[in-house]
Amino acid sequence: MKFKKPIVSFFLLLSITCVSNLAQGALDNLSTIKHGVSSKRVSSYDTTGANQDRIPNIKPGEKVTIAEIEGPGIINHIWLSTRPPGMKRKHAGLIIRIYWDDNDYPSVEAPLGPFFGQGWDENYPFASLPLTAAPKWGNGLVSYFKMPFKKKARIEIESELDVTIKGIAFHIDYLELESSPEDIAYFHARYNHEITRAPIDGENEWGLLANQGGKNPKGESNHVILDTKGKGHFVGLNYYINCPTTMWYGEGDDMIFIDGDKRPTLHGTGTEAYFNTALAPDEPYLQPHFGIARSPDMEMNWLGRTHVYRFHIDDPIHFDESFRFTFEHGHNNHLTLELSSVAYWYQDKPTQLAAMPSKKTRKYKPEINFEDVHRWRHEWRKNYGAETNPWGNEHMFKKE
Repeated sequence: MKFKKPIVSFFLLLSITCVSNLAQGALDNLSTIKHGVSSKRVSSYDTTGANQDRIPNIKPGEKVTIAEIEGPGIINHIWLSTRPPGMKRKHAGLIIRIYWDDNDYPSVEAPLGPFFGQGWDENYPFASLPLTAAPKWGNGLVSYFKMPFKKKARIEIESELDVTIKGIAFHIDYLELESSPEDIAYFHARYNHEITRAPIDGENEWGLLANQGGKNPKGESNHVILDTKGKGHFVGLNYYINCPTTMWYGEGDDMIFIDGDKRPTLHGTGTEAYFNTALAPDEPYLQPHFGIARSPDMEMNWLGRTHVYRFHIDDPIHFDESFRFTFEHGHNNHLTLELSSVAYWYQDKPTQLAAMPSKKTRKYKPEINFEDVHRWRHEWRKNYGAETNPWGNEHMFKKE
């Protein structure tokens, strides 16, 4: 993974911004005495007093309940780390599920890595206000999302890997409450994955192949981040883009439909605008509420893998009846992209999620590499005639 500027500068920026923007709220919270609360923890510590502080040997297909907590309470911190065979973490092959109260369906379901800000079975530093992948190189997975519940909370990890994991270590910190707070909002998270389809006439982004036509005022064929019914508020997402072209992937608008609106209630001006960036960025940038945690490895514009995020901590998006969040994949959905996302939101009741894409369906596409680019050049030579010894950009000089 490349970093065009020293990564330390971004963490310094994160620290300064956290202090300046969040200090007052933190101090207000710390300077108020709380009543009717007790601090508790569930962890994987070795109860014998030895140093085997983990749940050992999670086999392929095995489900492990790592916490089952009686309510009312509020989970306010999760730290989790895995020990795979060798050093390579395979966090996309582990599924985290959280069940609220007496429900037999989860209201949180996502691959472990993408949930905590680690895409594509990779390990890299990620820092935001609610979620962090901490040193060493993203192997400490951390959540500070507040997760209240009335009756019970149960956290489960399922392995879809083909190998046995040596262990899972964790801390689940929570507050035990004397009584359930009013207007409780239940935390939710859902993963989605899609290989989008371009029009039959080609990926004509920026009008590169022909005059670009087509309009998409209603968001038809957009990639769906979240579609839920009920009352609540949306608080953010991790968005993972694998772009098989050097073309800018983010010309598509965000379109958010609230309470059944047929046209977008909130209509953005491009993917980079939603993530608070501008002018087709490709550099890492870490800020508490938004940023670019991973940028493509190759120096070829936007070819490859990008991880962007935004959290609505101070500006949640509220809905009373329904909420549908979508992105165009290129203007008017002109691009084929591999898109993965984890949406985070709260609702007034534990809500059953739409089915997560299957293991086979969400298998990641490989990154395009330099050999693929050379093959493209070969196809160009065949198209123009090898005897002309084409350079590769003859379209710039071809007379129409």
